[in-house]
Amino acid sequence: MRMTVIGTGYLGATHAVAMAELGHEVLGVDVDQAKIDLLSAGQVPFHEPGLPELLRKHVATGAVRFTTSYEEAGAFGDVHFIGVGTPQKRNGHAADMTYVDSAVEQISRAATHDCVIAGKSTVPVGSAARLQELALTSAPSGTRVSLVWNPEFLREGHAVEDTLRPDRMVLGLEYDDAGRPTSAAQAAEAVLREVYAHQLEAGIPFIVTDYATAELVKVAANSFLATKISFINALSEITETVGGDIRTLADAIGLDERIGRKFLNAGVGFGGGCLPKDIRALRARASELGLDQSLRFLAEVDDINLRRREYTVQLAVQECGGSLNGTQIAVLGAAFKPESDDVRDSPALDIAARLHSMGADVRLYDPQANANAAQRYPRLDYVDSLDAAVTGAQVTLLLTEWREFRDVDPRRIASLVAKPTVIDGRNVLDPAAWQDAGWRYVALGRRGS
Repeated sequence: MRMTVIGTGYLGATHAVAMAELGHEVLGVDVDQAKIDLLSAGQVPFHEPGLPELLRKHVATGAVRFTTSYEEAGAFGDVHFIGVGTPQKRNGHAADMTYVDSAVEQISRAATHDCVIAGKSTVPVGSAARLQELALTSAPSGTRVSLVWNPEFLREGHAVEDTLRPDRMVLGLEYDDAGRPTSAAQAAEAVLREVYAHQLEAGIPFIVTDYATAELVKVAANSFLATKISFINALSEITETVGGDIRTLADAIGLDERIGRKFLNAGVGFGGGCLPKDIRALRARASELGLDQSLRFLAEVDDINLRRREYTVQLAVQECGGSLNGTQIAVLGAAFKPESDDVRDSPALDIAARLHSMGADVRLYDPQANANAAQRYPRLDYVDSLDAAVTGAQVTLLLTEWREFRDVDPRRIASLVAKPTVIDGRNVLDPAAWQDAGWRYVALGRRGS
């Protein structure tokens, strides 16, 4: 099929390349000419394993191209995927729909034939119905534009796999007053089934529902995951006070199949461009609907998460004798998670900046995110290796669980530091191995903290 993907950031670029891998002809659209030039040259402007190779492959064959022209896109595509951002508003917690509204309006206006718009961006519940009206009023007379909502479920670091082989797909359709899909919606569903024919043949679950349910799926999933993380972090506050080992506790409750072990990892908390933004936007939307009480607990989920950052800072202060002035500190990690260069709302970068503001000489190393981090906090000292970060350090903080950090030999780097003290902000190191190598090992929620 011939399709466009509007927005070529993390979501859009990945989706465009994955659709080309599935055999479709794809045109990526963005207002940023520099980004378009990079992608057209086969270069990915962010770190995502496996994506550069697929991009170069399909740019070379012509299966995927990139443009800034909505007119070209409107004439080209039978399906238009919307993959632009919905950042948190500057003056509140709600999602900013400016980019989504603009994309829907412009591609509808540029459409030269009947087409389907498939929204993938994470939006407040109630948006799709409004956007369908916007599409209808913007489209040329005689051109039918049908809108569906097809949320994404990408994990940074696994985005290509999650697009090609997702664990589920969801499609939201316009329903009539009787609670059934409209005839236009049924036709649009048939188009999306053709788009995802390979996945459907592979037996991947395909859930077809109404607009509102489809819009809620992504934010509901992210809110649940955030709640699991904050839950275990709340318990880690108890184990830090009374004694105990939060990892053993997590292992024990995680064996209950009703709970599961995933996302029960105590540490400095969650970050990135999705979980923090989505739980805040969901709370804001619930408030607009007069349902403040329904999701009040998400405020505490957010608060617990932010408390972990301050607690980690205070641990560093404590290990430095009560003052950070003139203290050299090594920070390992800037990205909010490994296999990513995304520093949006990153606990690691936030903690590093706080330490610097308190007088510490912070040397930070991340295998992929140094450049992005430097754009946000240029005053930190960014170095290009783990050894450079820890040399002369009085405290070493592991804040992003890159494999390079997890696998480092504590005996080797003990000779580089001024003081062998490590704060394991992700609970991924082997305490015994580090202690045997002469280190003071400190972790969130574990014995010896």
